[in-house]
Amino acid sequence: MMRVASPLAAAALIGTLLASGPSFAQASGCEESQKMLGDRAEIMKQVNGLGKKQIDPVAACSAFTKLASNGATLMKWLDSNKDWCAIPDDFIGRFREDHKKVSTFKGKACQAASQQAAMKKQAQQAQQAGGGGGLLGGPGLTGEYKLPKGAL
Repeated sequence: MMRVASPLAAAALIGTLLASGPSFAQASGCEESQKMLGDRAEIMKQVNGLGKKQIDPVAACSAFTKLASNGATLMKWLDSNKDWCAIPDDFIGRFREDHKKVSTFKGKACQAASQQAAMKKQAQQAQQAGGGGGLLGGPGLTGEYKLPKGAL
């Protein structure tokens, strides 16, 4: 299971590091990370709001795709500005590990969303073709069962 609080803690830590670092006064551009971290915190709210028991794969895929994109952008920024903004290597290492976990979750969520879409398409095609795709020749998961017409 993903530690959801970890990226938020990372965002708080990098914000503190950037604000208190020795080169902050002269480090023009270090404040750029604040917008990326703010965006990341908003995306994390979406991820946390997905639910615990039944998660919609499409919503999860979307949220984790945004989070992975944000992480890739932030990772690139951290790598290119770590010396100028005095960002510790161990922080960057922890962020890199969290980014790998997010990418893994993104892959799983998007795969589940793709499978769900394929199953829906298959069910629709079966229903359009005559509907015999459910248990005992019924229409499947639609909740309907048509009685035969005529004399019984």
